[in-house]
Amino acid sequence: MDDTPRDMAPEAAPRTETPHDEATIRARVWRGDRRGRFVTYEVPHRENQTVLDVVSEIQRYHEPALAYRFACRVGVCGSCAMTVNGRPRWTCRTHVKRVVENGEITIEPLRNMPPIKDLACDMSAFFDKWHRAGGRFEGTATRHDPPIPVDPASKTRRHADAGIECINCGVCYAACDVVSWTDDYVGPAALNRAWTLVNDERHADRRGTLDKATAQGGCSSCHAQGNCTTHCPIGISPTRSIAGLKRMSLLDLLNRRAP
Repeated sequence: MDDTPRDMAPEAAPRTETPHDEATIRARVWRGDRRGRFVTYEVPHRENQTVLDVVSEIQRYHEPALAYRFACRVGVCGSCAMTVNGRPRWTCRTHVKRVVENGEITIEPLRNMPPIKDLACDMSAFFDKWHRAGGRFEGTATRHDPPIPVDPASKTRRHADAGIECINCGVCYAACDVVSWTDDYVGPAALNRAWTLVNDERHADRRGTLDKATAQGGCSSCHAQGNCTTHCPIGISPTRSIAGLKRMSLLDLLNRRAP
């Protein structure tokens, strides 16, 4: 999968030498915005080292101004997602020994989102599309009402549960070729969210969410290539969710036209 084209400049040498006298790896890291360049750094190669460890090592010992995102470091928040050797990943759960090639790794910001600086990208469009697809939950009860019982074994609940663990890390969006081709496509994360809501009996606007998810740029734009499912770090299948929306929209159309 090719990355979004960027204007490349010759690689620059690292600012400082690594302070460790041990085996090293070369990390090619994207620096700057869309018109930036790759800079190569040498960092120690340690046992059980993650790609996020490499980025942190560079920021600590080589380039204090390096911009990147992370929070939990244990595969919970998803904020450390980056492109590693051309593939979107959570860097905190990607061990260097799994991805290093000939002593080198290449680290870039996520694809399909404009780089702000270095490895941090602008996710505004990602979240705007999430809302455009009807991703906001609207309850049918207030805090003063008793909890609404939900049968965990019901078909709709099982459909909702299959995609409910999405944390909007953006990996599926970065992996999606249709997002690259079609500016108005809302993307797999937004449609996966819509699928959980149209199957949630507590959601007050299931009809509205379905209409938004099936509008222009919605589920009909998906080519069902499955990149989103292949790359999801926690095993969610937006492809299956989008297929469910397509099926639901077809049945809804047939029901509307029935005499």
